[in-house]
Amino acid sequence: MSLVVMKFGGTSVGTIERIKNVAKRVAKKKDEGHDVIVTVSAMAGETDRLINLIKEIDPKYDPREYDMVVSTGEQVSIGLLAQALKSMGYDAVSLTGPQIGMITDGAHSKARIVEITGERLRKELKEGKICVVAGFQGIYPKTGDITTLGRGGSDTTAVAIAAAMKANVCEIYTDVDGVYTADPRIVKKAKKLDKISYEEMLELASLGAKVLQSRSVEFGMKYNVDILVLSSLEEKPGTLVTKEDKDMEKVIVSGVTSDKNQAKITITEVPDRPGIAAEIFEELAKQNINVDMIVQNVSTEGKTDISFTVAQTDILRAYDACKEIAKNIGASNVLSDENIAKVSIVGVGMKSHAGVAAAMFKTLAENNINIQMISTSEIKVSCVIDEKFSELAVRVLHERFVEEGDHVS
Repeated sequence: MSLVVMKFGGTSVGTIERIKNVAKRVAKKKDEGHDVIVTVSAMAGETDRLINLIKEIDPKYDPREYDMVVSTGEQVSIGLLAQALKSMGYDAVSLTGPQIGMITDGAHSKARIVEITGERLRKELKEGKICVVAGFQGIYPKTGDITTLGRGGSDTTAVAIAAAMKANVCEIYTDVDGVYTADPRIVKKAKKLDKISYEEMLELASLGAKVLQSRSVEFGMKYNVDILVLSSLEEKPGTLVTKEDKDMEKVIVSGVTSDKNQAKITITEVPDRPGIAAEIFEELAKQNINVDMIVQNVSTEGKTDISFTVAQTDILRAYDACKEIAKNIGASNVLSDENIAKVSIVGVGMKSHAGVAAAMFKTLAENNINIQMISTSEIKVSCVIDEKFSELAVRVLHERFVEEGDHVS
């Protein structure tokens, strides 16, 4: 008997009617003879509602209390789905992250999974039950506190469970029917991909594609878990996220993304001496602030400006931290800009094709889109631009690299 892990996002369980429909999909999988573990997110809009509540109390909330509040959203979903399955005559049990042994580190609001003991899951599956597990949450054993994995953490929960329980496949059900070359709401000619490599999906997820959370893809790649992205609203073929093969290398660009959840900080007139960058970013790391793109200007009269990007959710903490850092190192000022976006092109085919970055820069220039920062890897090129141009940038880059075919020049 095979084990299938199924994950349903917030839109999929957004209403009682949709929860009943999810129950039917899960029941069908059980009827086909599979053992089934289901992971669900909070109902659509619920996490945002809970976040807004704690922000109303204090915009600089305690991350521990944040986790205590937002983790409740998933518990509502699992209880409702388990009850829906029971009402249909299926033996189901709802389980929280701590109950399945989802052990994490202590970084509240962005915890990382350390291990999944899975004892309770094995026991309930042996008894023939459908296990309905809360996504997004775990427990830090040193304190016994509830932790959350960050937005989109239910994807990570599902793939991690699939890896720990040696499931045959992890099926991620969303409000789209697969992975597209761009957001279909922005680009009408976006194409659905039959399959995509872990590496490409990891880049797309980390760069703003909202289909899968990047850490879930990391788990899939590390533990060789095939991830199938499917629609929760209709039965259609989806997109398989799997190991890279030769066919994937023939396509230069597999996807174009934009991420508006970005903010830029600039520390001006930083003393240009060895170790200064380490001093700045070590302090930010101590406060669990993840930094993305970094640019250091050419030194003038022993001073330089250092700019970097962070998630918008971290901007207040990062700004306050940088003000303190600037004072300690003798820098002049700290500036912040939340009106930016990061636009990116991704494809394993870039490894064997020259001139891709130049073609991207030329396309943006032809559309009067100024580039503020640039970051590259073997299979991606990212540019920070003014937020108001983000959708235009995605459309023109998609037209250039996906719709016009494989040539670069």
